[in-house]
Amino acid sequence: MTPQLKQAGMRLTLEPDRTLASTEQQTFPFSSHTATLVSMAGDGIRKIIHIDMDAFYASVEQRDDPSLRGRPLAVGHGARRGVVAAASYEARTFGVRSAMPSTTALAKCPELIFVPPRFEVYKAVSRQIHAIFADYTDLIEPLSLDEAYLDVTENRRGLATATDTALEIRARILDTTDLTASAGISYNKFLAKLASDQRKPNGQFVVPPGKGEAFVQSLPIGRFHGVGQVTEAKMKRLGVHTGEDLHRQSLTFLQHHFGKSGAWYYAIARGEDHRAVNPDRVRKSSGSETTFDQDHISPEPIEAGVLAMADDVWAWCEKTGARARTVTVKIKWADFQQATRSRSLPLPVADRQTLRQESLDLIRSVYPPRLGIRLVGVTLSNFDQEIVLRDEQLGLGFDAAYVNQRPAQVAHPA
Repeated sequence: MTPQLKQAGMRLTLEPDRTLASTEQQTFPFSSHTATLVSMAGDGIRKIIHIDMDAFYASVEQRDDPSLRGRPLAVGHGARRGVVAAASYEARTFGVRSAMPSTTALAKCPELIFVPPRFEVYKAVSRQIHAIFADYTDLIEPLSLDEAYLDVTENRRGLATATDTALEIRARILDTTDLTASAGISYNKFLAKLASDQRKPNGQFVVPPGKGEAFVQSLPIGRFHGVGQVTEAKMKRLGVHTGEDLHRQSLTFLQHHFGKSGAWYYAIARGEDHRAVNPDRVRKSSGSETTFDQDHISPEPIEAGVLAMADDVWAWCEKTGARARTVTVKIKWADFQQATRSRSLPLPVADRQTLRQESLDLIRSVYPPRLGIRLVGVTLSNFDQEIVLRDEQLGLGFDAAYVNQRPAQVAHPA
């Protein structure tokens, strides 16, 4: 049953001791009856909501163990070779972040508590959340266990505005799971995702029609979804530090420096994104990787790790029926620098032994290692047919290369 919402200043009271924060003051209308904004009914403007759970893994752990509430918490393993999978907001105040080595995290926060991940619990909670989404739209594009795009242009629930829709979804998530979510509401996916970060945790933000370009120009370039650390560093070397800086660059300039991505950067600097919310995302790769207990130089343990990862990937191929032509081996050196070696075959890999042999050939191409190797991974890509990534196939919400990471060395969420 949908909880009753009562406006209380800038907060929405659900129960005496449980509140759902809202800092949004503008509405995003379903029809022209809302005076100040453009009609959503017949002019082609979409209503996109990006829902993002707040510190999802860590929040689940704090929910289930009251003794962890209010304390700096990391989901992962505190061993010397461990990696932080997720950090609570209390831990983030110390600078602890996902994908950070456990030793670094403990140096930043000596009181940091590590708890092992419980992926089956996270998956179960995610299913509860996605069941709520399905009451509002069939157009749900899950990005991971804890975030998704929803196209709610069709007003299935008869709510006055998209803002109200996001508020009701978040209220139902809190009522059902005892967990908070943040939301971004806008007319395209890029803006909605940016907006969901504006009022985290436990808030929401609207970028209405006509305001996207100005909103984007006010942000640092590192906030842009799709601009990673390497691209951010390159942009800053070129004098591009903000959305406004990016907006000043010509399409020719961006294509010269960033190739095919130049057109994308040109568009998003203007708040433009025409991608549809796609319930049937196509998987581009599947991989598995493991972190060794110690750095290795000798071939035997390195190759044993590669073969184990190849076997993991082939098990997934057998389960899904997927076949692919490109084999990639990933290496992380002792200094945390990464390298990859790839080979594309004329025909898809047809059996486990072929994948094993190709993976061994690729890892042997780096011998003798320039440094000790701390991590190896195997990935298959370039599938012979589209592999649709549906909600139940999201794995652990990790980056494709991390989907089947060995549980003892947890990788970071995407």
